[in-house]
Amino acid sequence: MKVRTPLSHGWTLRLNTDRHTPGQVPKGLAGTTVPAQVPGCAHTDLMAAGWLADPYLDRNEEEVAWVGRADWTYGVELPERDVNFERADLVFDGLDTVAAVHVGGRLMGRTRNMHRSYRFDVTELLADGPAPLEVAFTSAYTEAEAVRTALGDRPNSYPEPFNYIRKMACSFGWDWGPTLVTSGVWREARIEQWSTARLAAVRPHVTVAEDGTGVAEIVVDLERTATGRERALRLVATVGVASAEVVVVPGENTATVTVRVPDAELWWPRGYGAQSLYGCTVVLADADGGQALDTWERRIGFRTIALDTSADVHGSAFTLVVNGTPVFTRGVNWIPDDAFPSRVTADRYRARLVQAAEAGVDLIRVWGGGIYEGEAFYDVCDELGLMVWQDFLFACAAYPEEQPLRSEIEAEARENVARLMPHPSLVLWNGNNENLWGFADWEWEQALAGDSWGEGYYLGLLPRVVAQTDPTRPYWAGSPWSGSWDHTPNDPDHGTAHSWEVWNRRDYSDYLTTVPRFVAEFGWQAPPSIATLERALTERPLTADSPGMLHHQKAEDGNGKLNRGLAPHFPAPADFDTWHYLTQLNQARAVAAGVEHWRSHWPRCAGTVLWQLNDCWPVTSWAAIDGDGRLKPLYFELRRLYADRLLTIQERDGELVLAGCNQDAAVWETTVTVRRIGANGKVLAHAEVALKAAGREVALQRLPESVARFGDAHEEFLVADADGLRAVHFPGPDLEFAYPAASYEVRVSNDGDDGALITVTAGTLVRDLLLQADRLDAQARTDHGRVTLLPGESTTWRVTGWARPDVENARSALFCVNGGGAVRE
Repeated sequence: MKVRTPLSHGWTLRLNTDRHTPGQVPKGLAGTTVPAQVPGCAHTDLMAAGWLADPYLDRNEEEVAWVGRADWTYGVELPERDVNFERADLVFDGLDTVAAVHVGGRLMGRTRNMHRSYRFDVTELLADGPAPLEVAFTSAYTEAEAVRTALGDRPNSYPEPFNYIRKMACSFGWDWGPTLVTSGVWREARIEQWSTARLAAVRPHVTVAEDGTGVAEIVVDLERTATGRERALRLVATVGVASAEVVVVPGENTATVTVRVPDAELWWPRGYGAQSLYGCTVVLADADGGQALDTWERRIGFRTIALDTSADVHGSAFTLVVNGTPVFTRGVNWIPDDAFPSRVTADRYRARLVQAAEAGVDLIRVWGGGIYEGEAFYDVCDELGLMVWQDFLFACAAYPEEQPLRSEIEAEARENVARLMPHPSLVLWNGNNENLWGFADWEWEQALAGDSWGEGYYLGLLPRVVAQTDPTRPYWAGSPWSGSWDHTPNDPDHGTAHSWEVWNRRDYSDYLTTVPRFVAEFGWQAPPSIATLERALTERPLTADSPGMLHHQKAEDGNGKLNRGLAPHFPAPADFDTWHYLTQLNQARAVAAGVEHWRSHWPRCAGTVLWQLNDCWPVTSWAAIDGDGRLKPLYFELRRLYADRLLTIQERDGELVLAGCNQDAAVWETTVTVRRIGANGKVLAHAEVALKAAGREVALQRLPESVARFGDAHEEFLVADADGLRAVHFPGPDLEFAYPAASYEVRVSNDGDDGALITVTAGTLVRDLLLQADRLDAQARTDHGRVTLLPGESTTWRVTGWARPDVENARSALFCVNGGGAVRE
């Protein structure tokens, strides 16, 4: 049986100083050997050894920029091989990025792609005992700039040369991320020893027959030793309790074994059914019944995936259909969870993805400027029923199609499609992020003047790789993309659309003016939690435009857009606390305006994918979960918006309607209590409205004129309540509403050993009351976000991690909108 020996101990890191001025390198580092961690990178190793300040804090990012320009060498001693095996291979699951691999002083090969694995035969080199391994990394800048010089400039949304190298693009900085250009052995390194033959690749094509039989057609590629070429081999595949086998004749290196599972239990997205998973094992052995030579084990799931792009009166659809059921997608975009991705553990993947599922999310889009995530990411998505939309790794730039990039991209695509295809959660391959759009609408075509830019990848190479390797899943050429060049790529009536005029240039009320077929990106910024800011920044007092705050705001004119976004809704904030609250509130309100509108237009609009779920460091961004893992108010709003049942007040043809958005399979039949209320809390009109929404459908019901006819839009608003859900509608401009001075009582009580309860009872209308739990204690967490209370109503937050509960502290952490400002009583 093949034996794997991880190379996880004894590594060292050394700086190669020949290309660097002494002033860039910390005194004493040149010539020093630093202990190294594998998986890891130079930045994290230097931090662990005390040579580098944490680049996430203050403005340290600027002080560590030299690391990305440096060349680094990793070293370790490889063990003597076991002579009982014919072959010993040195295997790297990931090298970041441009490296020369030497064993015993002999060059084994060179690498130039972070997104591929590498295997080197070291059998003879380890025959006489241990041998030194050195992996010498050249700066990614050196490689990228050399390729750019050779191939010529291509358009790019950012100034760094990430489109000339196969490396995590956001290493070079983004409008939410730091510029930390890494080098290192970023995924597992190991020695594999084997004899006769090994499983080089296993590709299960998983389908469901019309009679409900699950079919796993497993394509296997083999590698043989010299003696193994002449031997017949046996492949045994098992799925659950079903199995099948084939004999592979001498000389053959590819075989297919098909396993059929009668009445297979289906895998469903969360909210649609169970996430049934089957253990799948492939064993390679001698044909004569000898011992097993190699084993491959994964979990698979039986389901069908289709993409409905049919034409209709509104344009052309983009609807995911799972097991024959059309799905309104409740999605989020995912970026690498750390600028140093080797630090993201299986537990961290699970924690973040559980947070997504608990917010009602059913799809994660892995964005094209990051990485193909680790196996644990997709395992958790399989278990939680989180569908995965996987971008190929191209984002916001023109990518040359000449060598050396073209061959790297094809090898990368084939390997990662094969690696990820066992996962039932993976439902879509997407060619790129915004590059087709850039060519058409960002003046790239003129700048390129005929140079290649990536179209051959998105419309040629990648769909061919998917068709040949993983034909059970749909491929889409890009996001946004309208399906063909017959329409501009970001046409909202066709395919996928990105909505960025809102936020960049327009108020979020403009979300209401369009009904895209599928909103693959949209979002609004807000700063991270106060405790996250206070940990990351030492400057005091914190202000919106202090140097540290501006350094942790990477978007172009980001604070300007935040402030312009507040202007239609609130008076100018008088202090930082008010600004912080209002910007976080505005983020939640903006996303709510979009999702409620688009969800109410199902099935014309078939999904929303929020930009973005997570952050990779402490930063002002579009994320719902900040860089320290704290939940922003947007997270709790998302939980309401993405619940199976959503009640909202919308406008149709100039009239107000109740929309009951029902993604549960059961019929939702209820009576909605609708009240028109004055700013003083007096009920001016009341109606009971029957609402019935079939399973997976939206019901619209016109509001009676008695409640929908406003006497004074500056002093009246609507509240609709049903089954514990509430919709609130203010008809006039926020700035002109006659809010009363907020009045509320606060009580604090114990809730067992690990929690406290904060109960607020309103004496007036209290709009968008928010508890910022981290103001109570950096470790404090709470269970829900903003609420609007009518006079006499109460709400209770449960708080954990609060060491010394008391009423005065609770009051200091409560904010609400009254007269356009934040009022703390």
